[in-house]
Amino acid sequence: MAIKSNLVIVESPAKAKTIGKYLGSNFKVAASMGHLRDLPKSKLGVDVDNGFTPDYQPVKARESTIKELRKAVKESANVYLATDPDREGEAISWHLKELLKLPESKAFRVTFNEITQKVVKSAIENPRPIDMDLVDAQQARRILDRIVGYKLSPLLWKKIRRGLSAGRVQSVASRMVVDRENEIRDFIPEEYWILSADLSPAANPGKFTALYHGTKEKKVELKSEKDVLAVINDIEKSPFSVHQVKRSNKKRSASPPFITSTLQQEASRRLGMAPRRAMSIAQQLYEGVDIAGKGTIGLITYMRTDSLRISAEAVADAKSFIESTYGPEYYPGSPNVYKSKGSAQDAHEAIRPSSVMMTPDSIKSSLSNDQYRMYRMIWSRFTASQMAPAVYDSVTVDSISAGHIFRANHSVNIFSGFTAVYEEQTDDDKEVKQSALPDLKENDPLKLEDVNKEQKYTQPASRFTEATLIKAMEDSGVGRPSTYAPTISTIMDREYVVKEGKFLRPTPLGEVVVNLMKERFTDIVDVMFTARMEEQLDSVEKGKDNWKHVLSGFYSGFSNTLQEAETALEGERIKVPDEVSDELCDLCGKQMVIKSGRFGRFLACPGYPDCSFTKPLVIEMPGKCPKCGMRILKRTSKNGYTFYACEHLKECGFMTWDVPVADNCPECGQTMFKPSGRGAKKPFCINEKCKNFLPEDKRGYRRKPKEEEAGAETKDLKTKPSAKSTVKKTTKKSPARKKTTPKRKPGTVK
Repeated sequence: MAIKSNLVIVESPAKAKTIGKYLGSNFKVAASMGHLRDLPKSKLGVDVDNGFTPDYQPVKARESTIKELRKAVKESANVYLATDPDREGEAISWHLKELLKLPESKAFRVTFNEITQKVVKSAIENPRPIDMDLVDAQQARRILDRIVGYKLSPLLWKKIRRGLSAGRVQSVASRMVVDRENEIRDFIPEEYWILSADLSPAANPGKFTALYHGTKEKKVELKSEKDVLAVINDIEKSPFSVHQVKRSNKKRSASPPFITSTLQQEASRRLGMAPRRAMSIAQQLYEGVDIAGKGTIGLITYMRTDSLRISAEAVADAKSFIESTYGPEYYPGSPNVYKSKGSAQDAHEAIRPSSVMMTPDSIKSSLSNDQYRMYRMIWSRFTASQMAPAVYDSVTVDSISAGHIFRANHSVNIFSGFTAVYEEQTDDDKEVKQSALPDLKENDPLKLEDVNKEQKYTQPASRFTEATLIKAMEDSGVGRPSTYAPTISTIMDREYVVKEGKFLRPTPLGEVVVNLMKERFTDIVDVMFTARMEEQLDSVEKGKDNWKHVLSGFYSGFSNTLQEAETALEGERIKVPDEVSDELCDLCGKQMVIKSGRFGRFLACPGYPDCSFTKPLVIEMPGKCPKCGMRILKRTSKNGYTFYACEHLKECGFMTWDVPVADNCPECGQTMFKPSGRGAKKPFCINEKCKNFLPEDKRGYRRKPKEEEAGAETKDLKTKPSAKSTVKKTTKKSPARKKTTPKRKPGTVK
């Protein structure tokens, strides 16, 4: 009788391919393609009156996969459930065990924090039972979200608009965006002044600028022009001299390796990737990529983590790499250890490369552009985290006149340390350039060359970006690593929030929904309440609380609140105010409003039914039209392709497939453009009269095969956008989702 092989079940084919490479011929690896069993879509699927019993059903779309796995199970001696090492992965393994009717003697749970040969083989040799505490925590989360969604959403349909949804975490995230918008609206700016003095030493050459700091006793803020003129009057009558010179070496330590939230934040800032896109690319790197000459390799550790812990083996490899590549002085002497937050689950290591020896450039040819950029960022951040601090020579000069202190600072890097590999980017991309200071000593006389005063006003907090919203959610304890990206995607898909440039803004619909929730369902949108729920789920995971007890405690209050809200809102219908745009109706000249339809948002004339004109919602781009100087708008052609055109396209005629950028040409001052498509692209000048002009054949466009060139011009004419595009034609499912730009003759088209 033939010896039965062993079956390993993972979620994805990519992961199956990587793991299959490391196991022998007596192992078969299959992919479940995610969840195979879930709550039904057509009903609540939870018996709230009988212990919150869930009604799990096989996923209909996965019937063929279930059939194949059942057959494979019969032919296997043992089944290793190797889904992701988190709550959801544990729950998928449990669902597989139940669905495939696996006996305890045949089912084994294995997890991999990184998919490398050593780790995979070690996991197979040391299986464990399914952790029911993890499963119960995931069940509790799933049922909580199902109850909130299926009980609240019908109320929103009846009172506001059909098709709306209310989620436990998404409602809080929406509230955070709305609250920030209200904070900006209510902000009252306060006046302040900046006063600077241009000074020069009497004994040696060199001019420097110092900012007003205050007096010798304390720092003083200048609140009015009267305050400024009083200081100027004093210093013009009194000589300047050097009051104090402070020189020191300041150290700046590296940022810790990535966790899920910081990876998503940095990917947004540095790579311009939305959180969901960033997690998708990271998942590819974790599950395995075909590397030339080496086969399929998992390049990073598991990407859903809140822990800053690093394995001893990885730390030792980093030390060896840093000392051999950069020199012993770049290693701090002992490993850098980072402390995770108190609320961290600490189930996995921080996100790091599986092998620091596998540098980004050594495998660049085997990666897509996005994979390379993501891997390089993760590799660089981890390597830098184990390097010595950067050292700066810092000088502070305080100059004095009539008792007023003017301060100048300058620092210069004298040892690059970790910055030789990586520097974290910030949300505030404004960088103040510091000038070098002359060689000065205390009591040196100074000459006042000029005085400059500037009126300023305090600014409100910025709107959230995807990166800063994730940080705010993490800081508040709302959600967990696996929920940040889908939460933000959901509130944008539901049109509660829109993205303008890099900033998130609530829509009138989002504000109406949040205001209703704040009025009637205080707990659901309360940040602290949601954070406490996350703590309770963590307690279930640790085996300290019963999942049904958590559900019962939540549901009793929620059910009463829901009943009260339905009674209070009986017969009431809440109107969503129109969002007024800056666009004017082409037919009657009225200011158009933004509407939502089955295919998304569009512009409509408020004069309906007398005027039924509609057109696509346009987005203002950076820069100005090179022909007439008006705004450049992002538009959609009749064929669904994205293009960029002057706001007065009919009169001006300027349009292009290339993307306008914020930078102007340093030579002629005109707006620069870059090729469309993903990845980093170098901007170019399109002004033929400018010496920086870049001809079309040097702009990096994809070369067409010769057989395509003959018909290319005709094809371009067919896809050339029309200013008369209507919403009916431009908001249908667009082929642009499959293909971002049409086959075209590259360059600017008039």
